[in-house]
Amino acid sequence: MTAIDRILNRLWTRKQAVLLAVVCLMAGVAGGWLIRGAQNPADAQPAKTASLPALSDAEKGASPASQMPAPDRLKQMADAQAAPLLAKLQPDPNNPDLLAAIGNVYYDARQYPIAAEYYGRALQARPSDAAVRTDMATAYWYMGNADLAIAEFNKALVYQPDNPNTLFNLGLVKWKGKMDSAGAVAAWQKLMAANPHYERKDEVEQMMADVKKHTAAKPGMNAK
Repeated sequence: MTAIDRILNRLWTRKQAVLLAVVCLMAGVAGGWLIRGAQNPADAQPAKTASLPALSDAEKGASPASQMPAPDRLKQMADAQAAPLLAKLQPDPNNPDLLAAIGNVYYDARQYPIAAEYYGRALQARPSDAAVRTDMATAYWYMGNADLAIAEFNKALVYQPDNPNTLFNLGLVKWKGKMDSAGAVAAWQKLMAANPHYERKDEVEQMMADVKKHTAAKPGMNAK
């Protein structure tokens, strides 16, 4: 199994736990293999004690293999989690931190179109926020739009050219979404050159080796 395959096989990106409702939409629910752009300021985060729908008996006894609630359940939980933030937003509808925090709630619940909407509103107020733009790009990827995701990653890099999470994700989407091996390796090489102490350095190097090995075995591909 290659490094990229191992990333693709990670169902939860931040941490694994018993049930989403128990930890109030913990960040791991976002799933998949891209890295979130960044955390938003603490004062914009939803309260950990936010009211959530009660767990059913089936959910309380769910095994680790069946812990993920159904999509409508996730949406219900996200709505409850977002409610206090939405209340704060009413008197300050263009607050970019609140908008991004609401986007995070829906992103973590896999409600990517709603997340992208709030990220977009946050970026209207603060276009230079590379972390939020990276999160919006990952939402577009999970919505099945690799081209729009890449476009937003590139916009994020205009404001923060060396952002490691943006470059990491850009490489993955170029490779898995467009089969652009040269573009993927170029993004990762830029990441490593600009961030020599990147915490996932070994992983990135292994992914580059995997891509090069794969493209060498298929000469017709766009190898670098």
